Amino acid sequence: MRISRRLLDEVIAHARAEAPRECCGMIAGRDGEAVAVHRVANVAANPKTAYHMEPREQLRVMDAIDADGLEVTALYHSHPRTEPVPSQTDINLAGLLADHVFVIVGLEGPEPDVRAFRIVDGAVADAALEVEDAAPLDA
Repeated sequence: MRISRRLLDEVIAHARAEAPRECCGMIAGRDGEAVAVHRVANVAANPKTAYHMEPREQLRVMDAIDADGLEVTALYHSHPRTEPVPSQTDINLAGLLADHVFVIVGLEGPEPDVRAFRIVDGAVADAALEVEDAAPLDA
């Protein structure tokens, strides 16, 4: 998945704003290119160690993405106190979403660590996450 530095910074800002709770949301895109970030409320019973997207808000965001002619390219969430690798809970939740990239923002170190994965039939594999800097402005 390709994502601009600006959009990735939005995801990281969301993770920082929600810490020590996990944040969650969706990345809309087209042809493997991220176009927009959509925050979704985390309503997990213990939001410090898990995420669960608020169902009505999740559907509203999915409808908006579809109405814009885009698709849900990735789901994202944060790990405020651990490294950004899928937990067993993340793997279990991924069951029906094998077509999506899962982006996790880790906040345990001095700088955010962002990684992407595909999770298919319980197997976790790294996914490419190409961060593109904004094009320079013409003088």
